[in-house]
Amino acid sequence: MSNQVQADYVSAQEFESNSEAPVERGDLTDIRPIPRISMQCFCETDIIAQTLEMTGRDRRMARTHVKVNMGGIPAAVEFYQTAPTPNLIMVESHKTNPALMEELGRLAEVCDPDTKVVVIGHHNDILIYRELISNGVSDYLVAPIAMADIMNTVSDIFVNPENGPIGRVVAFVGAKGGCGSSTICHNVAWAISTRYKVDTLIADMDLAFGTANINLDQDPPQGIAEAVFSSERVDDILLDRLLAKCAEHLNLLAAPSTLERTYDFQQEAFYPIIETAQRSSPHVVLDIPHMWTSWTRQTLAAADDVVITAEPELASLRNTKNMIDALAELRPNDSPPKLIINKAGISKRPEISIADFCRPLELEAAAVIPFDPELFGSAANNGQMIAETDSRSAIAGHFDFLAQVLTGKAELKVEKKGARGLMSLLRRGK
Repeated sequence: MSNQVQADYVSAQEFESNSEAPVERGDLTDIRPIPRISMQCFCETDIIAQTLEMTGRDRRMARTHVKVNMGGIPAAVEFYQTAPTPNLIMVESHKTNPALMEELGRLAEVCDPDTKVVVIGHHNDILIYRELISNGVSDYLVAPIAMADIMNTVSDIFVNPENGPIGRVVAFVGAKGGCGSSTICHNVAWAISTRYKVDTLIADMDLAFGTANINLDQDPPQGIAEAVFSSERVDDILLDRLLAKCAEHLNLLAAPSTLERTYDFQQEAFYPIIETAQRSSPHVVLDIPHMWTSWTRQTLAAADDVVITAEPELASLRNTKNMIDALAELRPNDSPPKLIINKAGISKRPEISIADFCRPLELEAAAVIPFDPELFGSAANNGQMIAETDSRSAIAGHFDFLAQVLTGKAELKVEKKGARGLMSLLRRGK
């Protein structure tokens, strides 16, 4: 047995001998609630697993999805061969360098670039810490650890204002009324939340006629109206109270869908809502009504990605071209909008071919969704998403693909394995 292996073995045995000790809580007084992130842990010792499990049950972690597994880094590598990676992975290891870096390199090959990694080690060695941090690991904690240590680390990564918002904003808008932008928006958000198991928030910004509550079979007493008309009071607590939970990882900020008042807003009326949502949810999906006002224009300009839904006919082509040109001026340093052509192939309707539609726009369609009134009608009448109505349909596959494109996630089981080395992945994911 080499000196290093023997040292690791002795360290593990000494630590396990104290594993019956009660879980340390530490000072939890000033820790802020942790956002809606997914966090998966792979432990080697029972006491670390118990500490992580108790941390996950704390009220400050109520919005966080925490799963604790045994097996350390090797188990994580095997698990993520076929599973999507979460926002945060915590791994426990008794190893030191270079063995630790080699194991993390294998983990990097099956991780997405935006996943954060925290290592819980058993060697209080500044050289290990410096090497891990320099290669993109978010933090290195030395066991024994307390609940407060874990929460402070997660808070520093996801709550610290200096690190910016954690949520990516995608805005969906139609090139004309009735083209199906809202339905596509809701189905893509569903696909993101179910396929990748990350928290996703839908904000229905069509206060008068929004359909997200119907499509998702929700009837919340409050929603986005209470937030936008009290924007100065919007914070994490208020937003939590206004959200309707549609699924394990999907929340809805519903529109009132009533005509009891008019809805005229200032240019930045929705900014506090979006900024607050970004601080607590990894994916924020905006369902923007088909109109061109100061607030819709500014909201589209501020989004990370814009998705335009159009039908293959002349009015949609004209409007899509105008919107792309306007957004190019508003967002000169951003990628162009994603284009979805919906309701393709309506019987007896003269249509512009996909190639002719895309040519003047100078971009390719991200998806062409065929006209299927039976499938969409059945889903709408039952308050279901397409994947719930017929998970094997080609249209459900389109929504899965769009979820992959908009999240930047690697294709499961195909592109992830061996995609990149530790240095590039962890530096990009830091």
